[in-house]
Amino acid sequence: MKRVIALILGGGQGKRLFPLTMYRSKPAVPIGGKYRLIDIPISNCLHSGLKNIYVLTQFNSESLNNHINNTYRFDYFSRAFVRILAAEQTVDNTNWFQGTADAVRRNLLHLELKGNEEILILSGDHLYDMNYRELINYHREKKADFTVSAIPVLQKEVHEFGILRMSGEGKILSFKEKPKARADLKGYKFDSKKAFFNQTASGSYYLASMGVYVFNAASLMKVLAGNDTDFGKEVIPHSIKTLKGFGYIFNGYWRDVGTIRSFYDVNMGIAASRPQFSFFYDGSLFTRPRFLPSARISGSKIENSLISEGSVVHGADIRNSVVGLRSAIGKGCRVSRSVLMGADYFESPNPKETIPMGIGDGTTIDKAIVDKNARIGKNVTIRNAEGLKNFDGENYFIRDGIVIIPKNARIKSGATI
Repeated sequence: MKRVIALILGGGQGKRLFPLTMYRSKPAVPIGGKYRLIDIPISNCLHSGLKNIYVLTQFNSESLNNHINNTYRFDYFSRAFVRILAAEQTVDNTNWFQGTADAVRRNLLHLELKGNEEILILSGDHLYDMNYRELINYHREKKADFTVSAIPVLQKEVHEFGILRMSGEGKILSFKEKPKARADLKGYKFDSKKAFFNQTASGSYYLASMGVYVFNAASLMKVLAGNDTDFGKEVIPHSIKTLKGFGYIFNGYWRDVGTIRSFYDVNMGIAASRPQFSFFYDGSLFTRPRFLPSARISGSKIENSLISEGSVVHGADIRNSVVGLRSAIGKGCRVSRSVLMGADYFESPNPKETIPMGIGDGTTIDKAIVDKNARIGKNVTIRNAEGLKNFDGENYFIRDGIVIIPKNARIKSGATI
């Protein structure tokens, strides 16, 4: 794996994850109480023996840059590194990244490629546990110019992904990016006698690109010599015509965490009594070591929930929820089906502060996402009682019926949302 270079795309604006991306990029969004989305691909790389890792950033990158710099520090005598490649303007190009392919193209010079390397291209907003060694070995066995990792998805989901049609040997015959009409799927149906992890429901399945690619360096430089700006929309469809491309079917849990609904559903799945994806797997997930005290819980009832370290929960009822770092939850609070991201720091007592950081006494929160450093007063009700699908309010948003309290928001005591 010494000649493999991993490129993690982390520069997207993340409009579909707004307001969680109001102050941070998608890969920097917290998940599972104490991690960030960027920890997923980096951990997968390190467990797969890949030690040359670059993260390409652009929008709202300060939080992501700080997390990477404070987390992934290696021994002086190790050749491993996680290096940030920030978007930059040059004499030759004064524009920002125009897409995933353009981001890679404009950073090739920093990689100093010799032509015999293999480039693993990853997204920074997916949740999965994958051994990239198996993908890369498959790529080598097929003597492929490029390989696309794919998973089976139901017909109702195909409009969200790039869909592959493969031969029996795995060669990619055609590729369609986010097809909308059923007629576009003719001949694309995935028929397999083998059962795959994602085939959990009845119906027709198709092979969707995971946004995980392996390119031979020479092939990558060739396809990026043109003006294509996006891998899914342009590079992959065009490369099929001139290069030898193969599909690798991944048999494991994988979720695209690109929308508020998917982010919420993934966290609810993590908090479930029998989660499909667990952070308790062999090798563990790496993140920033914070050296926080254990959570303090007294007089509370907690069911199917994760409580992160540094939290203080007193006399609360918490069910089917994820509680993030340094969360303060007051007496008589009822939290259900929610994601509380916690706080970036412990707050010292301040008599002038009328609404302390955290969740005030007697507050009820149901089916909500509360971002970091929020100040929610006493006897507040957050539950989207009117059943709105999308709405922008004062100090809160509703997306797909889920109430979102943005970072640093203040909700006055007695308020009802």
